[in-house]
Amino acid sequence: MIQLWQRIGKIRALAALALVAALAGGVVIANWDSGEKAEPVNTAANAALPKPSETSASAAQSQDPQSKAQDAASAAAAQAKAAEDAARKKKEEEASRSNTRSAGPPSYPAPASCGVYSGHRNTGCTLMVAAGYGLDQMPCLDKLWTKESGWNPSAHNNSSNAHGIPQAVPGDKMAAYGTNWKTDAGIQIKWGLNYIKGRYKTPCGAWGHSQSTGWY
Repeated sequence: MIQLWQRIGKIRALAALALVAALAGGVVIANWDSGEKAEPVNTAANAALPKPSETSASAAQSQDPQSKAQDAASAAAAQAKAAEDAARKKKEEEASRSNTRSAGPPSYPAPASCGVYSGHRNTGCTLMVAAGYGLDQMPCLDKLWTKESGWNPSAHNNSSNAHGIPQAVPGDKMAAYGTNWKTDAGIQIKWGLNYIKGRYKTPCGAWGHSQSTGWY
């Protein structure tokens, strides 16, 4: 009898184990059917891996110094180019001024004597030489006063009130050289030569200014 109960106990124990095994197998099969697969979890390894946001931030930080270096290089290149352009412009301006200075007032072949001129031109040449100028200045004086008045003592500009051969403004300035300043060519020429000497030094200096500005 005792042996019978022992066998029954063993059978119950085996049955219980079989039931537990069957339940466990059902759970595994259910998980497999649902597509869920268990993966081993390594907490220490996962903690060591950088998070996506941390990786992006780290990449941005590593690129930032390179971007700054490129920006600095671009700025330096732009400054160098600006300095080079400024230096080149200054050099060109200095060369232009140097050429202007070296060119000086215009010059023309000097006449052999004042005898090559007639009328008021002859008077002008004679008075110019008496004032201390060389014959080389006469071509400039001739061109200047030909432009201004055509060497006409009665030439008058109503808009500016300029008068005479040198076109004095106003004409009565020439009264310091004689009362007959309105028609006397000699008085007008003397005044005009003195005006040129005080303002432009030479007739060619006055003619050069007239060419560049349209007046003297």
